[in-house]
Amino acid sequence: MRLHRLDITAFGPFGDSQTVDFDELSSAGLFLLHGPTGAGKTSVLDAVCYALYGSVPGVRQSGQGLTLRSDHAAAGTRTEVRLELTVAGRRLELTRQPPWARPKKRGTGSTLDKAQSWLREYDAAAAAWKDLSRSHQEIGEEITQLLGMSREQFCQVVLLPQGEFARFLRSDAEARGKLLGRLFDTHRFAEVEKRLAERRRATEAQVREGDAELLADAHRMQQAAGDAMELPELAPGEPGLADAVLGAAAVARSTAREQLTVAHSRLTAAESAQVAADRELADVRELARLQQRFAQARERATLMEERADGYRQGQARMERARKAEAVAPALELREAADAEHRDAARAETRARDLLPDTFAGAGAAGLAAAARRAAEELGGLESARRAEQRLTELGVERVELDRQESADEDVRQEAEAWLAEWDATRAGLQARIESAQEATTRAEQLGVWREPAERRLGAARQRDQFAGDTEDAQRQVLASSEHALKARAHWLDLKEQRLNGIAAELAAHLADGAPCAVCGATEHPAPARKSAGHVDRAAEEEALTALQRAEEQRTEAERRLGVVREALAAATAEAGDTPTGQLADEVAELERLYEQARRDASWLHPATEELRQAEEERERRTAIQQQAAVRAASRTTLRDTLDRERTSLEGELAQSRGAAESVAARAAQLERQAALLTDAADAARAAEDTAQRLKDADARLADAAFRAGFDTPQAAAAALLDDTAHRELQRRLDAWQSEEAAVRAVLAEAETVAAAQQAPADLDLAERAATAADRRTRDAASARDAAARRCTELDRLSARSAAGARQLAPLREEYDRVARLAALTAGTSADNERRMRLESYVLAARLEQVAAAATVRLQRMSSGRYTLVHSDDRAGRGRSGLGLHVVDAWTGRERDTATLSGGETFFASLALALGLADVVTDEAGGVRLDTLFIDEGFGSLDEQTLDEVLDVLDSLRERDRSVGIVSHVADLRRRIHAQLEVVKGRDGSAVRQRGQ
Repeated sequence: MRLHRLDITAFGPFGDSQTVDFDELSSAGLFLLHGPTGAGKTSVLDAVCYALYGSVPGVRQSGQGLTLRSDHAAAGTRTEVRLELTVAGRRLELTRQPPWARPKKRGTGSTLDKAQSWLREYDAAAAAWKDLSRSHQEIGEEITQLLGMSREQFCQVVLLPQGEFARFLRSDAEARGKLLGRLFDTHRFAEVEKRLAERRRATEAQVREGDAELLADAHRMQQAAGDAMELPELAPGEPGLADAVLGAAAVARSTAREQLTVAHSRLTAAESAQVAADRELADVRELARLQQRFAQARERATLMEERADGYRQGQARMERARKAEAVAPALELREAADAEHRDAARAETRARDLLPDTFAGAGAAGLAAAARRAAEELGGLESARRAEQRLTELGVERVELDRQESADEDVRQEAEAWLAEWDATRAGLQARIESAQEATTRAEQLGVWREPAERRLGAARQRDQFAGDTEDAQRQVLASSEHALKARAHWLDLKEQRLNGIAAELAAHLADGAPCAVCGATEHPAPARKSAGHVDRAAEEEALTALQRAEEQRTEAERRLGVVREALAAATAEAGDTPTGQLADEVAELERLYEQARRDASWLHPATEELRQAEEERERRTAIQQQAAVRAASRTTLRDTLDRERTSLEGELAQSRGAAESVAARAAQLERQAALLTDAADAARAAEDTAQRLKDADARLADAAFRAGFDTPQAAAAALLDDTAHRELQRRLDAWQSEEAAVRAVLAEAETVAAAQQAPADLDLAERAATAADRRTRDAASARDAAARRCTELDRLSARSAAGARQLAPLREEYDRVARLAALTAGTSADNERRMRLESYVLAARLEQVAAAATVRLQRMSSGRYTLVHSDDRAGRGRSGLGLHVVDAWTGRERDTATLSGGETFFASLALALGLADVVTDEAGGVRLDTLFIDEGFGSLDEQTLDEVLDVLDSLRERDRSVGIVSHVADLRRRIHAQLEVVKGRDGSAVRQRGQ
């Protein structure tokens, strides 16, 4: 990825449009981005990130949307960032516009425009730009895919934040894991750990559930087997539970089968005894039955002799009823004719009672003729009835016209009253809207002022805190400097004492005949002697080590003082000299005014909506007033037409009504008269017809009674039986005959007669013997059935337990396998000696790659002194895998990176950041990153180290990279010729560019 051009308008501190030509800056390979504190150096990098991803880096993400807009921008200028770059061989142009509260084109106040994005690509063949997309989501996906990095990775790899890598060097394994996990996206390995742990818990629960079911079946088998089975003393999940349960079940099944064999033998003997007892009981019961049958037959024969007269009377009654049945049809016809004649006569009487006396002597024919005359007169009134109905409708329409006229008058008066107050209503609503719009504008202004005031207040609080920290750091520097001076003086004293006594130290190793190490002589007549208080080499080295520790402590204290002073200067530049209490009061007052303005502005929408509804109501009432006037004119014409039609109809109806009140009343009279005459004529004809049919029925009935042998029809009627009486009499006669035949048959049976001649049967004795035998058989059968059920239940439960054990075996194997894997990936397994989690293992491999890549540059920056190495050692009681140490070639020792001094920490963190950029680039698929930015940190380096660091950065050009250094260190302006200066002023910041 190579940046070509950046255009910024109304963004951050830049009020006007600014252009950065990265092609010119990158031609030198190394360029400087500098300017005073707060000018907007970091805002240039923010603009690059915002153009690519639509958001700014790190903690500045809270400044999205409307707050990205410059406070110095003109009201009509929209915030915009345009970036031209080449990535993956494609030349692209990205344009981003955040949401904008622009002034309204008409009226006062502002309206919010949505964020806009454009992506274009340069077509070399057509030598023109072509549009690709205007969708935020599509552009974001396209850029992420081309770069192969998320926004967080881009900000970490391209916009190198040195402070964060300095913290990375000193942080513990957990903090390093969070950063590396975010950059290399190793959360999937953590997800594997989580899934394995969940799978282990799930399979463990299934195994325990399966073992619980086995134990439940074992308890059921123990209940079925009684005391013949002992349960294993094992809990669910313990090994060997299934084998123990199956073994106990086998013993219980064998015992149950033996008990079943014994019960079967007892049942066979009891069944044989019961068969003999049942046979004896059957014989006794049969003898008792025959004896009782003979006695009952004798009793029934005696009773029948007593009732013989009644049987003969019933036979005579039945014969007389059969003769009367021949007369029954004639009787039914005569009764029906008589009933029909009586009904017809009553109907005729009721019909004649409703007629006037003038029709009292008229027959059926006369009544029918009078009905026809009334119907003819009724037909002539049909036209008059329609005219009368129309007259009624005219009255209703006239009333409706009057009602409409009254309603329209009310509506018109109400509309006039409402419209008379319209001007006052509109003026009041317009005043409310203007007041709310002013409050909206005031709230927007206060909202813009709030954030800078809050930032100044926060900076003031940090300024106060850093002022106290600066004094503490100065005291620590003074103390460590004094301690270092004392240590140096002590070391120099010891060194001088050792040099003074070096002759005695050399003489201690002389031997007669051996050459002197200084002069070569073999004779040593007067060797030097050690004086009291002689200092040896070990004491000198111990003093030197103490001096080095004191120097390191002094360097660390000076570094801390520099860091605190830088923080104090930054906070003072942001907060100024205003007291913190005064700034807090100003922020509180701004917050109060802002909340009041927001409350006042909240009435804008309701007032606007109320004005709109009032205008709609005015238009509606004006239309109602006009429509009422139109309807009043049309009603006048319609009323005249209705009056003329009513006069014509009233003259026509006066002739048709006659003496009646109305045509309808006259028609009702004629309709009733015709109906009554018709009903009376029909009733008279029916009475005449039924009288003739009754006379004919009497003649037929007298002839039928004579032929049947009865003197009169009344005698025949008295001899008849109804169905119920006939059936009852026939039943008694049939029962008598059946009973007589049955008694004779029983008394003629030879077997019954023979049984009656024997001694009475003892049935109770035989039944008691049979009951006892049956009870013994049932007991034996119950015992046999219980034993059989016990065997069946044990077989079923054993089979189910065996099947459950077979099904559980693969699950138990899976649980053992998953448990081992889960423990291994979680770092709790004994096989995982270093207690490294899977994600930590992957991150350790990445950290090892980063350390190797960083070491190449760190050795150049430190003149070969320092090497970064990855460590798998455990830290305290925690897990291992993410340790980071530095090897000092001067001492040959490996130590923690937290012991580096300020300058050493900077170039170590810079090397780490560059190494991480290389590794992440390779991880992203080999995407070339031709433009890098390094933000601050150079102020902590001495001149020699700064040269070495710049040499390393300059060597990046070997990979065709350009590096932008963001710093306000003055010495860098002399060393780096290609510069982009950010100048701040009252009207906003501006950029000035200088080439190679």
